Amino acid sequence: MSKQGSETEQLEENGAETTPEIQNEGEGCAQEANSPEIPGEPAAPEDKISELETRLADTHDQYLRKAAEFENFRKRMNQEKASAIEYANQSLLLDIIPIIDDFERAIQAGEASTDYNAFLEGIKMIEKRLSSQLEAKWGLKRFNSAGELFDPNLHEALFMEKSSNVTEATVQEDLVKGYYLKERVIRAAKVKVLMPENNS
Repeated sequence: MSKQGSETEQLEENGAETTPEIQNEGEGCAQEANSPEIPGEPAAPEDKISELETRLADTHDQYLRKAAEFENFRKRMNQEKASAIEYANQSLLLDIIPIIDDFERAIQAGEASTDYNAFLEGIKMIEKRLSSQLEAKWGLKRFNSAGELFDPNLHEALFMEKSSNVTEATVQEDLVKGYYLKERVIRAAKVKVLMPENNS
């Protein structure tokens, strides 16, 4: 076989081998052209707008519900606060009511009896019971000022008198008792004060 014949046969063999590949590549291009939309591509603007509008409507609805719940909570808290203020003294008054009952019984006994001393002792007992209960349970304490140095935080001077027996302003007499509520003075004592004679 000649050299030229061998080369021709080789070219024919190569051409037979490469032709199917060229055809397959052409078929692949045609398939890609006809393929459907690739997943993950951006949605159409109309779809995106519709989705955002739905989300906005849901958010607005949630906001309205939360606002209504908060308004109801606020009204309930205000009502409970007003009720607590209105009935804040209920426990105190329940403690005082039995004392009122004692006074009524003492008055009835005094009207039916001429024993003044017994009536007076009964009134003293009621007053002592009331004072003790208010101090022990509620922290209301009466204080005596006679003989104490005058303190404007505790005392209100209604009368003043000069005296050689004192070197500083001193309470001579309680005219109206003062009261503490726990550690706070809630009513100053009204007092008569002795002043040093050399005090201008």
